[in-house]
Amino acid sequence: MNRYKAIAMLDSGVGGLTVAQEIFRQLPAENVVYFGDTAHMPYGPRSPEQIRGFVYEISAFLQTQEVKALIIACNVATAAGLNYYAQKVDLPLLGVIEPAVRAALRHTKTGKIGVIGTAGTVKSGAYSRAFQRLAPEVELYSQACPLFVLIVENGLVNSPEARCVAQKYLQPLLAKGIDVLIMGCTHYPLLAGVVQEIVGPAVRLISSAEETARETKELLACRNLLRQENPAPQHRYFVSGPAKPFADLAATILRRKPNAYQVILPW
Repeated sequence: MNRYKAIAMLDSGVGGLTVAQEIFRQLPAENVVYFGDTAHMPYGPRSPEQIRGFVYEISAFLQTQEVKALIIACNVATAAGLNYYAQKVDLPLLGVIEPAVRAALRHTKTGKIGVIGTAGTVKSGAYSRAFQRLAPEVELYSQACPLFVLIVENGLVNSPEARCVAQKYLQPLLAKGIDVLIMGCTHYPLLAGVVQEIVGPAVRLISSAEETARETKELLACRNLLRQENPAPQHRYFVSGPAKPFADLAATILRRKPNAYQVILPW
């Protein structure tokens, strides 16, 4: 494996760009290849079998792009079958669920932790299983927030509608007395300002993006794959839907407009 190869990541749309941002910040010498499955966004309402099929095709494409590791930068896709992907992908593989769980356990003082995610992630029970394995004594409260992805993908993050929807979703968790809240979808850090305003300063927000980037750095260092110097990192962006809407929205997230290319896969 060549340390000069890129880190690959995939998501249903733009949400995984929050992970990419953290990779850029924490591993500035790394090249990144990103795939947004915008033709099938959102993943939340889809079946695990269907999502695994999408991820299989995308990961096969990404493995043709000179990459050294793959991040499933989507909570729903991670929940749908990280072990399944590990059997199909001949690369170091990371999901976004367990890094966030470990961070939440480091920060909670009351043992009452909330998770917000898509309907698919919540229904999967992936966070419940992770906490049961790592800290069964924790009181975990989950809340599906299906409209959050659509709010982000449609550029409505700072709208009155976003605040109204967030208030409705978060009140049940606040009533449970949580002191840590996992943003269990990589789209959700883009709503962090709204969410923090509603939950207040006493609740610590956990971004799976930040924690996944940190664990990616640890994994690459452990395998002697970490790139130390790169004066001009090269990042590539692919999508399954039209490229322009993705590039326009990505520009607001990344603060620079990426060149994105549409790829037609054999779905």
